[in-house]
Amino acid sequence: MNPTSLFYLLIGILILNFIVDKTLSYLNAKHYNDPIPEPLKDVYDTDEYRKSQEYKKEQYRFSMFSATISLVATLLFFFLDGFAYVDALARSLVSGAVWVGLVFFGIILLASDLVSIPFNYYRTFVIEEKYGFNKTTIKTFVLDKLKGWIMLLVLGAPLLALIIWFYETTGADFWLYAWAVLTLFSVIMNMFYAKLIVPLFNKQTPLDAGSLRTKIEVYARSVGFTIDKIFVIDGSKRSTKANAYFSGFGSEKRITLYDTLIKDLEEEEIVAVLAHEVGHYKKHHILFNLAASILTTGLMLWLLSLFVGSSVLSEALNVSQPSFHIGLIAFGILYTPISEITGLLMNYLSRVFEYQADNYAKTTYRWQPLISALKKLSKNSLSNLTPHPAYVFMNYSHPTLLQRFQNLKKDSDNPTIA
Repeated sequence: MNPTSLFYLLIGILILNFIVDKTLSYLNAKHYNDPIPEPLKDVYDTDEYRKSQEYKKEQYRFSMFSATISLVATLLFFFLDGFAYVDALARSLVSGAVWVGLVFFGIILLASDLVSIPFNYYRTFVIEEKYGFNKTTIKTFVLDKLKGWIMLLVLGAPLLALIIWFYETTGADFWLYAWAVLTLFSVIMNMFYAKLIVPLFNKQTPLDAGSLRTKIEVYARSVGFTIDKIFVIDGSKRSTKANAYFSGFGSEKRITLYDTLIKDLEEEEIVAVLAHEVGHYKKHHILFNLAASILTTGLMLWLLSLFVGSSVLSEALNVSQPSFHIGLIAFGILYTPISEITGLLMNYLSRVFEYQADNYAKTTYRWQPLISALKKLSKNSLSNLTPHPAYVFMNYSHPTLLQRFQNLKKDSDNPTIA
């Protein structure tokens, strides 16, 4: 394939991906006014449902607008030889493949992030504020952005530098070394993310002794689950939306509850939600997801090693001197179809895992408080109760609330789970 053909192939992939994504969003939006399914009638009253519809429609319109602006900006960058300009700028500032690559991506990422700030600001301080979700202050917004940049410098830059160095020193075999390093990094992040990264953005405090902690510990002992690290995170400093998650493994496993979750749910409901999270651990979902991530990263790096050195990739972006960083840009777009396929598979497996975790909570605790909790969480976040099936298939990592309700209610007459 010649460089001109490859250039238009890259443009075609970008446009096709946009069309597919926005078509699905349009189909999903057409269902916003559907009547609430009978089993979920108690989630919203009439006024609340109208508010949820308005919230979803406003999100949809803003998403369409921002995605269109992003696509137009990206296409202009391609047609105006933006990558060639940034490559030349980076080479004028530093020398050596590693430094040029770091400066190149630094400029691209910083520019992209700066462009996105007004959109993020509007989403947070206009849309989320309008519907009563936002608790983020300007100070927190700015500090989050600065901390994100610092993390990118401290963690992302050394990883990228090491990968480029591997490429320059080991040639086609670089992907094996890069894969090993990224695998080690993934394992460390999975084990210590809550201890090392979360404190930079949120305050975590141990759950106080009391009836809630006692109920959690009683349940944990009943299923042979040892947990002494139960933390409360100050999610309310940014949003009223609630969550809970399980992280780490081995001696570093911990349960984290958002303070908004404790505020919104009854204690029995919180224990049911945690039973679901324990189900993920007991079913080895965390390890499976880690392994799947490592394997897909290996596949991507192997394919990258086959193409990244091709001069056609650089010439397609009007850069005369082939380099790892230019090849990575072109390859990243070419990899999009494969990424979509692996994403579909991972979403499907994630939905299967959610059913399994729900079933675990149902058989080891009770199904009623979990259903009640899911309904409250959906109500408090103005969730979409009538998504289009195609949108669910392509984008949802969790089953819909109706699907989870039907699964939890199934066999509910069985006295062992009632």
